[in-house]
Amino acid sequence: MMFFKNSVVGKFLMVIAFACWINAKSSKAFGTFGFDIHHRYSDTVKQSLNGDGLPEEGTIDYYNALAHRDQVIMGRRLAAISTPILTFYSVDGNETYSVTAIANLHFAYVRVGTPTLFFLVALDTGSDLFWLPCDCTTCARYYNESDGSKFPLDIYSPSNSTTSSRLPCNSPMCGPTRGCLAKSNTCSYQQFYGTTSSTGILVDDVLHFGTNTNPQDPIDVTVTFGCGKNQTGGYLERGGGINGILGLGMDDISVPSVLAKKGFTANSFSLCFVNEGLGRIEFGDKGSVDQKTTPFNLQKIKSTYSVTVTQVTVGNNVNDHLHITAILDSTFTYTYLTEPAYSFIVNNFISRVTEEPYTYPYEVVLDYCFALSENQTSYITPNLTFTMKGGNQYNVMNPTLKFEQEESGSAYCLAIIKSESDNIIGHNFMTGHRLVFDREEMILGWKESDCYDSIPSDTQVPRKGDSTRPRAPPPPRANGAARLSSVTSGLMAVMLAVFFHNFIDLSS
Repeated sequence: MMFFKNSVVGKFLMVIAFACWINAKSSKAFGTFGFDIHHRYSDTVKQSLNGDGLPEEGTIDYYNALAHRDQVIMGRRLAAISTPILTFYSVDGNETYSVTAIANLHFAYVRVGTPTLFFLVALDTGSDLFWLPCDCTTCARYYNESDGSKFPLDIYSPSNSTTSSRLPCNSPMCGPTRGCLAKSNTCSYQQFYGTTSSTGILVDDVLHFGTNTNPQDPIDVTVTFGCGKNQTGGYLERGGGINGILGLGMDDISVPSVLAKKGFTANSFSLCFVNEGLGRIEFGDKGSVDQKTTPFNLQKIKSTYSVTVTQVTVGNNVNDHLHITAILDSTFTYTYLTEPAYSFIVNNFISRVTEEPYTYPYEVVLDYCFALSENQTSYITPNLTFTMKGGNQYNVMNPTLKFEQEESGSAYCLAIIKSESDNIIGHNFMTGHRLVFDREEMILGWKESDCYDSIPSDTQVPRKGDSTRPRAPPPPRANGAARLSSVTSGLMAVMLAVFFHNFIDLSS
């Protein structure tokens, strides 16, 4: 034993053995990073908030809110393989939830600071900054429940977290687009979302992740995020509060970028949505060997998750003269397409549908709807396929929405909206795929998935769907017949991240 410890070979072997032990412990400690996604008005979120004021999935208020929020966000459009996979640390494990009232927006529970506070943040592939309501006087601090009680919403405060520190103005994370509060040497920010904005300071604090295992092993990572001091807009009405947004863009300040730069994960993440309002997000996920891929379109000014569609097929009709540049944005409910792609899809779709066209007695946001017979519970639509740059095909799994009529049975509508500017691949066209945003290889990967086909066998799969879910009534009126305030109450604002247009004194 003494010879082994004192010899060169012995020491070398001990180093190797120690490294192997560390690697084994690291594999167990990190596993995979991910978290569950919840839709804003999903059963999970409704149970947490007691559901009062949250529109039922499929109601007129619900779909009107989706289209309205899409248009609000539309203004923003211009504005290492061996590493583990992580998710947010949660008693629920890796699951995201669709909060059903606003734009099929998906949320995740995150834990921040010391002691830990709990936030329900919207997932946004169209922005970079992670921010939370912070030391604010205008942001909602509770949600009004149906029994008259108030569900408290956590508000972050740097002074109350022992692991928090303000980001100095000379920090690389501050960057040329940020401001500086000279009095306190603190980096400030103003994040615009269409006609609304978030204003505050940047801070560093611990974001609690966990391995993508059951049970999770906790992993704490210090990240830079926005301490949102000023918030305004309709999303604060009736006690409904913005509880934060998690930007997943390509900028260095985004959470996926921070995890990769610090060596916790590969510079990649995946999103997966299913119709039942559940989903998954995994940081460091590079996808599978059998996934299909297409390159991202690199942009000089601001990189987005932009891809190129070279061919569109509806049924057996192929158009290989189209060249569509589209942005994948998880905060859009519907898919928005410009001409001529919009007309090609619509005309070939309706020519292959066997049901009779249905016209609502008022103008609705979706232009092409079809009536189902009295006893008809299902329908067949033509296949819709995008051929991406590089030749791989992307099958759209969810091109329609089904509605229940009060007197005349059911109808369904083609969930594509004509755009005059950008092409947006929204949440509805993402559903049914595991989408891998690989920022190392600068590619989008995809594979048809129910979101739970690749998880460890010891991980509990949440119950998906409910046979007692409410029936869906007609789509919303295009002129906004449903009041916005009725759908923006509660957590709806989580996604829209609305803030003051102007700075106030942040240094106080």
